[in-house]
Amino acid sequence: MFPERDFLHSCFPFPGVSSGGERLAKHRLLVRPARSEVSPFCTELTGLTQADVDRGLPFTEVCRALAAKHHTGLIPWASWGDYDRNQFTRQCQHTGAQYPFNHRHTNVKAAFTTSYGLRRRPGMTQALTVADLPLKGHRRGDDDAWNIAALVLDLVERGDWLIG
Repeated sequence: MFPERDFLHSCFPFPGVSSGGERLAKHRLLVRPARSEVSPFCTELTGLTQADVDRGLPFTEVCRALAAKHHTGLIPWASWGDYDRNQFTRQCQHTGAQYPFNHRHTNVKAAFTTSYGLRRRPGMTQALTVADLPLKGHRRGDDDAWNIAALVLDLVERGDWLIG
């Protein structure tokens, strides 16, 4: 039923965004994959090496840390599309880990598409171009989360995102 590799990326990113509408800080937890290794392609794309993720935590410990340190079960959360939400759900079911997030999730890609009146849902990089925002960093989870937070703040400025 499950492929012989981990479902999730090895990095769980969390940009701190204040209710006043600023990105405050990046937080990153690395997961030590249980059934896969970091490929050369992944290292080239993200900069993460096998040695980096070998220093990470098991998935179940990362879920506990997210809930304890970042109170992720108490606040709504968002991601670019539904992929991450679905993967977290599957991985938690597979490992028996408690789902660390609040069940109030917003698909930022869908909200962005509606706000800008687009016919197709863009990728994150394309959305940054549409919003006239710079792409920051590499294709790594913490950088992607930082860029997605910028897109959420753009939607706030447009009046198309409710805070709280």
